[in-house]
Amino acid sequence: MSSAATTAPSVDKVDGFSRKSVRKARQKRAQSSSQFRSQDKPIELVQLPLLKDVSAQEQPELFLKKLQQCCTLFDFMETLSDLKMKEYKRSTLNELVDYVTLSRGYLTEQTYPEVVKMVSCNIFRTLPPSDSNEFDPEEDEPMLEASWPHLQLVYEFFIRFLESQEFQPSVAKKYIDQKFVLQLLELFDSEDPRERDCLKTVLHRIYGKFLGLRAFIRKQINNIFLCFVFETEHFNGVAELLEILGSIINGFALPLKAEHKQFLVKVLLPLHTVRSLSLFHAQLAYCIVQFLEKDPTLTEPVSVMFLGELEEILDVIEPTQFVKIQELLFKQISRCVSSPHFQVAERALYYWNNEYIMSLIEENSSVILPIMFASLYRISKEHWNPAISALIYNVLKAFMEMNSALFDELAANYKSDRQRERKKDKEREDLWRKLEELELRRGVQNSDGVIPT
Repeated sequence: MSSAATTAPSVDKVDGFSRKSVRKARQKRAQSSSQFRSQDKPIELVQLPLLKDVSAQEQPELFLKKLQQCCTLFDFMETLSDLKMKEYKRSTLNELVDYVTLSRGYLTEQTYPEVVKMVSCNIFRTLPPSDSNEFDPEEDEPMLEASWPHLQLVYEFFIRFLESQEFQPSVAKKYIDQKFVLQLLELFDSEDPRERDCLKTVLHRIYGKFLGLRAFIRKQINNIFLCFVFETEHFNGVAELLEILGSIINGFALPLKAEHKQFLVKVLLPLHTVRSLSLFHAQLAYCIVQFLEKDPTLTEPVSVMFLGELEEILDVIEPTQFVKIQELLFKQISRCVSSPHFQVAERALYYWNNEYIMSLIEENSSVILPIMFASLYRISKEHWNPAISALIYNVLKAFMEMNSALFDELAANYKSDRQRERKKDKEREDLWRKLEELELRRGVQNSDGVIPT
C-alpha cells in the first residue's frame, strides 16, 4: 500500500475544514491507486509473435497463450513500475480485440473457459468501501479506476466476444453462470462511470443471449434495489441497471405476469422515496412509462401511490412555494377526482381531510375553487359510487364556507353554461331531424311518387 493511502487518517486529525474537504483530499490520492495487489518483484512476460504473423493453423493455440498472458495483473499504484510489460499487455489486449472482431473459426470449445478466466481475473475484485455520508455524487468527482488502460480493453474484448456471430450460448453457459452474473452485478457499485457503462453493455448482451439466466438477473436486480431503498441508500449503478430494465420491460409479453406487476409496485415505485432520486429519475420514469404502456390497468394503483406521496410533500411545503405550484397541482387533482376508478377519486378527495392542506386551500381559494368547481359539481351528480358523491358533497360544502360569494358566482355560471350547452344540443338535434326529413322527402320523390309502406 502506498504512503499516500496510509497517511489519510492523519489528515482527519489535522485538517480543520469540513469532512467533505477531507473526502476530496483523500479522493485525489485514491484516484491514482489501483485495487490490484502490488507485486514484490518486476513482472516479465515472454513476448509472443503477433497473431497475423503466424499461420492460420497456429493462430488458435497462440490466441489461447495470449489470453493466459493477459491474466497477469499489474500494480497501477506504482506508476513507474513495469512500464514495458504494462504496455505489452495493453498492445496484446488491443490485438485480441481486433482478432475476435475480424477473425473466423477461432471460437473452439476450448476457447470459452480461457476467455471467461481472463475476463474474470481482470475485472472481478473487491471494490473500495465508499462513505456515502461524505461523498456527494452531484458535487464530488468519482474515484476513477487507475488500471483503466487495461480494464477498458478487457471489457471491449468481452463485449466483442459476446457479440461474435460464432458465439454459442449453449457452450458458454457452462462458464457464464449465476456466480459470474452475481459478481458482475456487484461491480455496478463501482464509482467509475466508464466501468458502469461497459458493465451495462455486458449485462445487456448476457441477458439477451442466455435465456436461462434472465429470471435470475431480474431477481438479483430486484434484491439490489430493495437493499438500496430499505437499507443502505447507497449504490452507484442504479441508473445503469434501470436503463437495462427499461429495455427488458419493453420486451415483456402481454398480459403481464403477476411477478412483473409486483416488481413495479414493490420495487420501482419505492425508488421515488430515496434522497438521491435526481441521479436516476429519468431512467426510473422511463421504466414506469414502459409498464403503463404495456398494461393501462396499472395506472390506477400508480395514481393512488402518487397521490399519497404528493400529500406527504404538501404536508411540509411552505405557503410561498405552494402558491407557485397550485394551478398545475389542482388541475391534476381535478383530473384525479374525475377518475371513474373510485380509489383514485377517493384518494384525491381525502386531501380535504388534511388540516394543513385545507389551510393552504382556504388561503388560495380564489385560485383553486375555479379550477375544481366544474369537476366537483358534475361528478357529484354523475359518479356511480355513492361514497364518492358523499365525499364530493363535503368538499363542495367546505368550499362554500370558505368563499360563499365566489361559490355562488361559479354555481350560477356553471348552470348558465349548462343551459347554453343543452340549448346547443337541442338545436343540433333539431338540425339533424330536419336533415333526415329532407332526405326522406327526396327519397320519396325519386321513387316515382310511390310512397313506401
